[in-house]
Amino acid sequence: MTGETTTIPAADTDTDAYVARPDSPPSDSPLPGVLFLTDLIGLRPRIEAMADRIASWGYVVLVPHLFHRYGSATEWAPTEDLLLPEARAAFFRSAMPRARTLTPDAVRPDLVAYLDALHSLPGVAPGPVGVTGYCMGGRLALNIAATRPDEVAAVGMFHTGGLVTDDPDSPHLHLVGIDAFVLAIHADKDRSLPAMAVAQFEHALTAGGVAHSATVYPSAPHGYTMSDLEAYHHEATEHHFDELEALFGRTLSG
Repeated sequence: MTGETTTIPAADTDTDAYVARPDSPPSDSPLPGVLFLTDLIGLRPRIEAMADRIASWGYVVLVPHLFHRYGSATEWAPTEDLLLPEARAAFFRSAMPRARTLTPDAVRPDLVAYLDALHSLPGVAPGPVGVTGYCMGGRLALNIAATRPDEVAAVGMFHTGGLVTDDPDSPHLHLVGIDAFVLAIHADKDRSLPAMAVAQFEHALTAGGVAHSATVYPSAPHGYTMSDLEAYHHEATEHHFDELEALFGRTLSG
């Protein structure tokens, strides 16, 4: 794959980003776009590798650095191996309070800017795009799909917690108007989304008239797609790639 780091507009500043394209596009025609929204750990080699794989299916993939208010992607990224429990705990102690400032209202202008940036990339076909999100990125994917329903054809969301809360901003309360097909593959061992919340979220999708597929992968923990974490689950990850490729093939191929 051909990947490059670049800078794109956010709502009121610029932010780092990674763009992936297939080495050998299927034709000279423009390719559908995919917006990739990361987990709390952010833009890093594992995310770039995942974006490269999605691009190999025939897409231009844009991965914005979501935490630009706290410095560059390099400044945000962990400095130690997150496979080490102590390093992982230290990173999350520092990052979690800052990530919580990305409330739905606060982050929405950034998401709109990222979507506009994807549309403006060279070689991106006009028309609706796909969005894929991991962990908190899944909540952001729903946010932009509801904000710009005519521009998002498909949403993939994987090991996304916090979908059903008591907060008025809870994602399950803000699904009406989404026109995208939503693919949600939850983690069986995800403490941030217990079985009751899984059922409530699917009920909300159905009640909101959102076309969807919502499943739970057995024995998979939160973060199962991330090979730089102890939570990595190879079979669940490959299943997620297969399902996401099929989703984009159905919805972004014209």
